[in-house]
Amino acid sequence: MSHARTPREVLAFIREREVKAVDFRFMDFPGLWKHFTVPAEVLDENAFEDGIGFDGSSIRGWVAINESDMLLMPQPDTLFIDPFCKDVTLAMLCNIQDPLTKEDYSRDPRNVARKAVNYMKSTGVADAAMFGPSLEFFVFDDVKFDQTPHSAFYYVDSGEGQWNTGRDERPNLGYKVPYKQGYFPCPPQDSLHDLRSEMMLAMMQCGMTVESHHHEKAGGGQCAINVRYDDLVAMADNVLKYKYIVKNVARRHNKAATFMPKPLFEDYGSGMHVHVSLWKDKGGDRVNLFSGSDYSGLSDVAMYALGGLLKHAPALCAITNPTTNSYKRLVPGYEAPVNLAYSQRNRSAAIRIPVYSSRAKSKRLEFRIPDGAANPYLAFAAMLMAMLDGIRNKTHPGDPLDKDIYDMPAEQLKNVPKTPGTLVEALNALERDHEFLLHGSVFTEDVIETWIDYKRKAEVSAIRVRPHPYEFALYFDS
Repeated sequence: MSHARTPREVLAFIREREVKAVDFRFMDFPGLWKHFTVPAEVLDENAFEDGIGFDGSSIRGWVAINESDMLLMPQPDTLFIDPFCKDVTLAMLCNIQDPLTKEDYSRDPRNVARKAVNYMKSTGVADAAMFGPSLEFFVFDDVKFDQTPHSAFYYVDSGEGQWNTGRDERPNLGYKVPYKQGYFPCPPQDSLHDLRSEMMLAMMQCGMTVESHHHEKAGGGQCAINVRYDDLVAMADNVLKYKYIVKNVARRHNKAATFMPKPLFEDYGSGMHVHVSLWKDKGGDRVNLFSGSDYSGLSDVAMYALGGLLKHAPALCAITNPTTNSYKRLVPGYEAPVNLAYSQRNRSAAIRIPVYSSRAKSKRLEFRIPDGAANPYLAFAAMLMAMLDGIRNKTHPGDPLDKDIYDMPAEQLKNVPKTPGTLVEALNALERDHEFLLHGSVFTEDVIETWIDYKRKAEVSAIRVRPHPYEFALYFDS
């Protein structure tokens, strides 16, 4: 529908489609979808106005136990039929409100994304921020991991992994994908084609526009499905739908899908390259503010936005690459964007300017640093705030890095700033540099502090105190 859906239309849709259950989805602070379900007949128009109460104290990064009551506010425009439920189930995304003040909850990630868009509009810079993330993921046939006081291990397996060329499969038919050579092979080597098509069709069924799917560069089951760009909040909603669909289609076939950035050693990791552009309504038309006559057909606005992204990239990494594992991907040699520079074609630069088309509508920046472990609401909002900061301060990014980085002498390369080497470094950068996120109260000091504190305690410290299996190889004979 082109107009906003009303609660009454949602109830009519439920009757028309004979919906049996209604599922409410919302996002916790680090970035996982949560849900609960009610019988379809108990949903009425009041639920959209008054909200539905729930206990927020058990949600990671949210309120304390003594202030635990929260309200879910279902958003009619987000509805879709869940393709994985046995009985007809309507899913709706929700915003979170404080029950006493009825204000949007500041730590609700979707609220942060909505505030970022509203702030952008209030500045008069742009009327729309279009985001097109390109997510990569692995599909495994077997996943085992454990951590006890006296042992630690992980084990993943893929029928197409090169490490299985010698396995007794009775019969083993070969057709394994060599390390680093997984880009675009045809079946039978690409054994996941039908699985991805099923994922693609489920995404389309849920209202998403899919452009293509293919095997990705890593062997061992790496895939990508490309969806069409959309407005910031709608696209963040779609990222959650995308991950939900990928995981559940894989599960349907007794496989496991993961968006973990670096599950395999010495092969490519999985990123979430984000294509972005800013648009303004002029005389009834939407005009791409990034199209111009500067480098690679970009405008001054695009160059300043690019400058903002590069300037704040170390701090952004704490949000766009939010796990300790993220920094196992951001290492040289795997086309990872470790250099804080921009280029028309260089994929190891943090920002690439795609040159597939010279049309004004196609002009965009590709921010290659983020990965799929990011909370999309917070990641996209933080990126937008960095771009707006660059535009406000006319932050020029300097010269492009169009040489082949791998052929550059070390002397030249050492002057190119790098992405943080660890989550610790990224969190420290965010602690130092987050003023740009606070404009318009989009992020708050509380949100930034809670994020840093949660990551340091639950992840950085937890990893730091546990012996690593490879330490036994290095030090057991000390």
